[in-house]
Amino acid sequence: MKKILILITAVIIASCSDNIESLNENIKDPSSVPGETLFTSAQKSLVDQIVTLNVNNNNTKLWSQYLQETTYLQESQYDQITRSIPDNHWSFLYKDVLKDLNEASKVINDTKYVLKPDIDVKSNKLQIIEILTIYTYSILVETFGNIPYTKALDIDNLLPVYDDGKTVYKDLINRLTIAINALDLSKGSFGIADNIYEGNTTLWKKFAASLKLRMGILLSDTDNTFAKSTVEEAVATGVFTSSADNAYFKYLSSAPNINPIHNNLVLSGRSDFVAAATIIDMMNTLNDPRRPLYFLKVPATGTYIGGGIGLTSDFDSHSHVSPQIEAATAPGVILDYAEVEFLLAEAAARNFAVGGTIKEHYDAGIIASIVNWGGTNADASTYLLQPTVDYNTVIANSTATTPWKEAIGNQKWIALFNRGLEAWTSIRLLDYPILAIPDGAKSGFPNRYTYPVLEQTLNPTNWKAASGAIGGDLPETKLFWDLN
Repeated sequence: MKKILILITAVIIASCSDNIESLNENIKDPSSVPGETLFTSAQKSLVDQIVTLNVNNNNTKLWSQYLQETTYLQESQYDQITRSIPDNHWSFLYKDVLKDLNEASKVINDTKYVLKPDIDVKSNKLQIIEILTIYTYSILVETFGNIPYTKALDIDNLLPVYDDGKTVYKDLINRLTIAINALDLSKGSFGIADNIYEGNTTLWKKFAASLKLRMGILLSDTDNTFAKSTVEEAVATGVFTSSADNAYFKYLSSAPNINPIHNNLVLSGRSDFVAAATIIDMMNTLNDPRRPLYFLKVPATGTYIGGGIGLTSDFDSHSHVSPQIEAATAPGVILDYAEVEFLLAEAAARNFAVGGTIKEHYDAGIIASIVNWGGTNADASTYLLQPTVDYNTVIANSTATTPWKEAIGNQKWIALFNRGLEAWTSIRLLDYPILAIPDGAKSGFPNRYTYPVLEQTLNPTNWKAASGAIGGDLPETKLFWDLN
């Protein structure tokens, strides 16, 4: 009898203990996050950082001289340090994007799906995560040069070494090829959890091939043989063929899912930015039909006027961006068809076998840009007939060392409007357009972001080694692919 009582008492005590411990559980928060949710979050964080005009996070629309600050001029003057911009860019991409993508991949890989439709799309989900991971790392290399890569996401290693930028970039291209080949176009992927392509694997394959094209072109001056094979493989795989293929993140009409520019320019209630003189002057000279699609006329003059670079610019006396630029639902663009056509024009100019002539791709890029922004084919045709735009005439009249770089570089830059990071990369590769030297410039033209101050403080040995390897942790230091 005593033994039975002891056993019953033990069971009651254990049961009470379990009940008491359960009172400490937060039943409102999940104990684990689905991989699909992590993917969606990482996707938004990535595009937000690429798109934003917030001067604390991304200054490339100012450096590309699309926009000019009105009052606070440091960022237009190439000041990277006052607002810790490199630290923020680095943190967003590593912590909010790459870490979440890495965790999403782990969770999805480890999840034992029961339903056949979920089982069928599991592999495609993993490949799409891989493609976005590659895209994110490519931005980091193009921004900083040598970066933590092989040890970057190891939570047990808080002081990762920096890998050679060129080695990383070529490895990313190899990884991209594997991911492309692994996609199963007969099956879907993320569905509505994917705010770019809604899980359409055919479009993701085109995106990956177009990204491979872009990355191959970037290596053209430093490793032409590898670049040529990369570009030709990408084209054979199938790159974007119309604006229907564009990689657009779909923003909504209400916070927090609005386009960051709407927050920067409208909800902030501030008047910090106007059009930059560099782009306004070129578009005025070319009588570009995209002016009313990009900007507003100054009411007092009925003309387009840009602010001087590095100078105080009165908000009411200069052109502002158009309503479609600052709309809450304006799509977040990370790659589009117009850009692909300009990349193909560059490839043709470098004698890569991509089909079509330089002029054909150049014209197609301009037409795609004008029509996609809301212009007409007639607008594009009229524009292309101008001697200052017609490819053959521009080349014949050019005094540049490499005329095709001037012709393609200028028109590609106009087409890339509002896409600061990619425009900045194109400027560094092609050396066109010729930009103004900002009044009061704090450095020469920034060929890179300097490494984060936190890296200098917390990871000094590896930071110092990386800085020495690239030629100095300076904004003017050219990265491995930027030879001219």
